[in-house]
Amino acid sequence: MESYIYIDGWKEKIRFSSAHVIPEYEKCGRLHGHTYAVHIKLFGIPDKKGIILDFSIIKELLNNIVKKIDHKIIIPKNSKFANIKINDSYLNMETLGKNYVFPIEDCIILPIDSTSAEKLSMYILDKFIEKIKLYPNLSKIELGIDEGFGQGSRIIKKL
Repeated sequence: MESYIYIDGWKEKIRFSSAHVIPEYEKCGRLHGHTYAVHIKLFGIPDKKGIILDFSIIKELLNNIVKKIDHKIIIPKNSKFANIKINDSYLNMETLGKNYVFPIEDCIILPIDSTSAEKLSMYILDKFIEKIKLYPNLSKIELGIDEGFGQGSRIIKKL
């Protein structure tokens, strides 16, 4: 019988703090940051040992993904709303009449078109799925990111 397992990112400390700009939304079009938490539900058939996937494996994989984003400025490489230029030392982002210049080592450039919670959820879910291809008993994953307590995004993907 199919069931699911769940990990709460707030309680399990699967969190990251980052800054970003969402130029496609005026209110969020200025530089600001959040402490995010990543939550996950994995749906599937338990194996012969009675588990869907070991919790420690899930937490390790998620922590490895989020630690690369932690304390970075998230830059959406594919944004239609920002002009991004990179040289050896700095990243320059022009958007909404503003010019941001960041040291390149303070940035993480992600292959996404927006740094919204929805797009970050999709990015982290895709990275997670790349790592768990060896688990054929999984049928669906729900991954969520909260931008603080009480608000966030949830993405569901069938495998």
